[in-house]
Amino acid sequence: MSLQVVILAGGLGTRLSEETVVKPKPMVEVGGEPILWHIMKHYAHYSFREFFVALGYRGDFIKRYFLEYYTLYGSMSVNLGTGQVAVQQKACEDWLVHLRETGQDTNTGGRLKALQPHLREGTFMLTYGDGVSNVDLPRLLEFHRQHGRIATVTAVRPPARFGGLVIEGDLVARFTEKPQTGEGWINGGFFVFEPGIFDYLHGPECSLESFALEALADDRELAAYKHDGFWQCMDTLRDKNYLENLWQQGTAPWRVWTDRSPRQGASASGSPPPPHFQQARARRQSRTDAGGAS
Repeated sequence: MSLQVVILAGGLGTRLSEETVVKPKPMVEVGGEPILWHIMKHYAHYSFREFFVALGYRGDFIKRYFLEYYTLYGSMSVNLGTGQVAVQQKACEDWLVHLRETGQDTNTGGRLKALQPHLREGTFMLTYGDGVSNVDLPRLLEFHRQHGRIATVTAVRPPARFGGLVIEGDLVARFTEKPQTGEGWINGGFFVFEPGIFDYLHGPECSLESFALEALADDRELAAYKHDGFWQCMDTLRDKNYLENLWQQGTAPWRVWTDRSPRQGASASGSPPPPHFQQARARRQSRTDAGGAS
């Protein structure tokens, strides 16, 4: 039986307020689909297809997306006289998605604790709903099992904000555009947990990072899987635009899957959807935003 995957998707995303004033950050789109979809495609590529999405801020937005996903994915025929709808050419994802309300103001550890009654006993995975990577998930799981600790975190290099210079005398000997090395290791999400993690969590105010992970480290129960490949969170509009550009250029490193989404109307290389599709999506988004702002 495949491991279950928890995705934390309830935060406010205040640093991306240009988008998150009307939608939760996991629903901000890259290449025509929410970043949450990209994260789930990554896991599904490695046959992890059962997801628990911890909802909070604008959880209704995420629910609506998945409620409409099956119906709007593919072609359909509508009998306007009877209202009967027939859906054809189904090529939908074979995912099981559990959407669980975990509170508007609940902290990260509290959200995970709220899911405890719903998860199977045993190892499970967890990540944040705003970061993508090309981490090899089966290798991550193997590493976790080899080390026998309660938790494993994927350690990544923080993306540099500026190009790097190697200077010899008064001349630049080498220029590197935004190198992702040389600044230590940070928490990149993509965790693997044993049920013992719940002994380190308490009420809704509990932080997974500043309470549970720190305590696990003190107890020598936190392993670090070092990932030198691609990793990028989407904290700001600049981050969102960076990911969008990679996708549109067909060079998105996190796209480890090979199939494409018929909903996107995009080619396998990640080219943009045709103009009529973009216009229709913009009209739907405008109606949704107007409803959310009222």
